[in-house]
Amino acid sequence: MTTITRVETFPVAPRWLFVRVETSDGIIGWGEASLEGFADVVRAAVDQFGTYLLGKDPARIEDHWQVLTKGGFYRGGAVLASAVAGIDQALWDIKGKSLGVPVYELLGGRVRDSIRAYGWVGGDDPAEVADHIAAQIEVGLTAVKMNASGRMGRNGSVAELDGVVQRVASAREVLGPHRDVAVDLHGRFTLATARRLAPLLEPLHPFFLEEPVVPENSHTIEKLVDATTIPIATGERLYSRQEFLPVLQQGIAIAQPDLSHAGGITEVRRIAALAETFDAVLAPHCPLGPLALAACLQVGFATPNYLIQEQSIGIHYNRGAEVLDYVVDTAPLAFSEGSFTALTAPGLGITIDETAVRQAAARWESWHNPVWRHDDGSFAEW
Repeated sequence: MTTITRVETFPVAPRWLFVRVETSDGIIGWGEASLEGFADVVRAAVDQFGTYLLGKDPARIEDHWQVLTKGGFYRGGAVLASAVAGIDQALWDIKGKSLGVPVYELLGGRVRDSIRAYGWVGGDDPAEVADHIAAQIEVGLTAVKMNASGRMGRNGSVAELDGVVQRVASAREVLGPHRDVAVDLHGRFTLATARRLAPLLEPLHPFFLEEPVVPENSHTIEKLVDATTIPIATGERLYSRQEFLPVLQQGIAIAQPDLSHAGGITEVRRIAALAETFDAVLAPHCPLGPLALAACLQVGFATPNYLIQEQSIGIHYNRGAEVLDYVVDTAPLAFSEGSFTALTAPGLGITIDETAVRQAAARWESWHNPVWRHDDGSFAEW
C-alpha cells in the first residue's frame, strides 16, 4: 500500500506557506496553507497534523479531512482550517497525479472551458486608479477589484464617501460598460456607513460590494442586502459551510471562500453546493500564490455556480516574489482574453519549482499586516 512518508512546510515571500507531501512511491503533492501574517503559526499546525498522516494512505482524502478537522477537541478557526486546507490540496494533487488526471476530473469533470479572472488595482486618487486599471486592461483582464477606501472613520464623513464615489467613477469611466469593477470595503465600514455608501455607488453599477462589515458582524448583512441593488459578497474570513450558512440565509449574492483558509478543495466544494441552494455564486478569495490559484481553478472548472476568479499576478501586495516565480512553466496560469483556460496536467495542473521554493524558504522573513489607527489614536480596521 502506498503511504505518506513526509510532510514539509515552506514559508516563502511575499507571505505564503507551501505544503509538500511525499508518498512511498515517490509522488509529491503540493498545497498552499497561506494565512497572511500567521505563516509560522500555521506551519506548526501542519507539522502536528503531519505526525498523524505519516504512514497513512494518501488516497483517503475525505477520511483524513474528517479526522484533521474533528479529531481534536478544539475545532475550527483560521489557523487550523488553513493547515487542513494546505494538506487537503496536496492530497488532491497526489490523487490526480497517481491517476494521471486533473483534479477537476475527480470532481465530476469540467462544466466550463474557461474561468474569467479579475485583478487588483490600487490608487489613492482617481487619476492613479485610472492608470492602474488601464494597465490591467492592457494585460487582457476584463474585470478589476479596488479598495473602496483607506482608513475609514467610524461614521464616514461626506468627504470620505465622496472620495469613494470619485474613485469608483474614475474606474467606470476607464472600464466602460462592458467591463466590471468590484469594490472591496475590506471590513473597514460600519453597517450604517455601508448603507449610506451603497446608494451612492448604484449608478456606477459595481460588480459587487465585498466584505461590507467585519465577519464578526455578519449577522447585520441582511440590512445592507435589503438596502441596495448591488450584489453583496463576503466570505474570505469564513472557514466552513456552517459559517457560510447564516450569510447565505441573509441574502448575499456571492460567496468568497478562500481555498487556503476554508478547509481546502474538500470543504469549498461543499460550500459551493450550499451556496447553489441559495441561488448564490462563488468568487473565491485568492490574493495568494500559485498553488492556491491552481486549487481554485480545479474547483472552478467542476463547479456550476462559479462566477469569477481573483488572482494576484502583479498585485501591489506582492513584494519580494511574484505568483509565477515558483512554477516551472507559467503557461497554465496565463490569461486568454481575460480568462484562464482549463489546466490539463495531472493533479493541481502546475509544476512547482522545488529548488526556488527551498531557496525562498531559507530567506523567509515573517510578514505582518499594518496596524492602523484613527486620528484619536484608537485602533482602525485595516
